[in-house]
Amino acid sequence: MGVRVGMDVSVVLSLLLGLALLIGGGEVLVRGAVGLAERLGVSPLLIGLTVVALGTSAPELAVSVQAALSGAGGIAIGNIVGSNIANILLILGLSALVFPVAVASRALLRDGVVMVAVSAGYTALAWLWGLDRIVGVAVLLAAVAYFWATIAGERRAAADHGAVFDKAAAFEEVDPSRLHRLSGLAKPVAFFAIGLLVIVFGGRLLVEGAVGLAQGFGVPEEVVGLTIVAVGTSLPELVTSLIAAIRRHADVALGNVIGSNILNILVIGGVTSAIAPVAAAPQLLWFDMPVMVGVSLLLLLFGRSGWRIGRREGAAMLALYGAYLWALAAV
Repeated sequence: MGVRVGMDVSVVLSLLLGLALLIGGGEVLVRGAVGLAERLGVSPLLIGLTVVALGTSAPELAVSVQAALSGAGGIAIGNIVGSNIANILLILGLSALVFPVAVASRALLRDGVVMVAVSAGYTALAWLWGLDRIVGVAVLLAAVAYFWATIAGERRAAADHGAVFDKAAAFEEVDPSRLHRLSGLAKPVAFFAIGLLVIVFGGRLLVEGAVGLAQGFGVPEEVVGLTIVAVGTSLPELVTSLIAAIRRHADVALGNVIGSNILNILVIGGVTSAIAPVAAAPQLLWFDMPVMVGVSLLLLLFGRSGWRIGRREGAAMLALYGAYLWALAAV
């Protein structure tokens, strides 16, 4: 009995330490990358749209790739799908409870539709073809096209920011000063390298802990990936969205969620499949991925109704997330 308890404690410690390292390492990596880009003369627009937006997705990327390489495909895909569901129902729901989210019609119709399209497209590819390297490369090409279109659009109409820009802006809500206190290239490079190493190590610990949890309690890997891993790797989005809402920048909170969901599929899903193809479990294919598409459509419906997501809608989102977790436990 003592051996089993010791094993369970080590699994929990691995999960907690892995999450802590992912969150801390992700922030250090982004700060280093931003500092490096600034020293190299990259424009603030490009820094926000690429370095910050992609850097804040590094924890999810590290976990999904390492899970796929470790043969834990359920955790890899569950992390992507579960993060997208949690971003909408949990994170945006909590943000709307703090302060109602005003929705810009053009941004919702542009970025929200893209989110629904990539969610539905990713699900259709998983159904009809499978998440192999061909699909991974195709999704990454779509990511390149999306970034190119986003950057071109931002340059034409800087006042009408898109979801990826808002994802970067949400990070700046936590520390608006970013890296302007640093000088030279040495510190940003060191920050970037240290952050990358910490993320890789944290991702490995989290995956090991998640696999141990699934094996120890007889829970399918997909469920662990959809819940504990997904919510854990989405903690940075939760913090940044809540801070944006508290500071009355609720539109940034909405853009942060939509931008995160788009990048989760196009970048993390693409890289994961391209590096280590995985087979999605039937539960993911026929239940969780359709739920992801459904809640994406629900966000469009809530946003389109009065062009705001109020506290009533936020409470409904949280109730739906509770129902989703109950359904996972019942499966």
